[in-house]
Amino acid sequence: MARALLRRALSLAPAAPPGLPSFSSSTATATAVAPLRSPFDDRLLRLLRSEISYISDRRPPYRPPTSFKSFAVEDRPGEQWVRLRAAHGGTDEIKIDATLFDGAAEPGPDASLFHRVEALEQGPRLHLSLIVEVARADRVLGFICSAWPDDLTIRHVLTLRGAGAAASDRSWRDFAKLEPAEREAVKKFLQEREVDAELAEFLHEYVANKEKMEMLRWLKTVESFVEK
Repeated sequence: MARALLRRALSLAPAAPPGLPSFSSSTATATAVAPLRSPFDDRLLRLLRSEISYISDRRPPYRPPTSFKSFAVEDRPGEQWVRLRAAHGGTDEIKIDATLFDGAAEPGPDASLFHRVEALEQGPRLHLSLIVEVARADRVLGFICSAWPDDLTIRHVLTLRGAGAAASDRSWRDFAKLEPAEREAVKKFLQEREVDAELAEFLHEYVANKEKMEMLRWLKTVESFVEK
């Protein structure tokens, strides 16, 4: 049917003026026609390039640091987390896995209007989660923490008796339910290993830059896809 329509169209086409080459049906059939981009694609490309230019020129991400104090930072492009490693005292191996921003603090239901307005002016107080593991010989202690821009809060304390320990050998405790002396001991234990408010501040800056890098990488990937 398609060939019949093509032959019919060619038979109705006016003859070429003298001196100009004529095109046979076989030539017309073999000619490749480049697909046109839709107006929607063009508009999308303009928006993507505008956003890429804004991030690259006005708010460019910086080269991420590879260390912080005694920690080595292991970034994984495209992943939603970052890992830090350190050694302490020649006996402890410390590993920290930090998520990207996974929440924000909101004023409580009883907060005054002043505090609500102040929170809006200052912007969201972002939160990220940490899983801290301290390994020594065949024992591993774990800590689940919340990292705020200027503070680090311990939420749970876990005890693992070796990497291959059975589930019955593992225990965890709510940090808030520990005795005051126990809470102070846990805080001191982590502070001696540089797991503290300074680390939380560093991670917030690092993660903010990483999210900017990931956004820029994603925008360029979409731009490349739309251009094809």
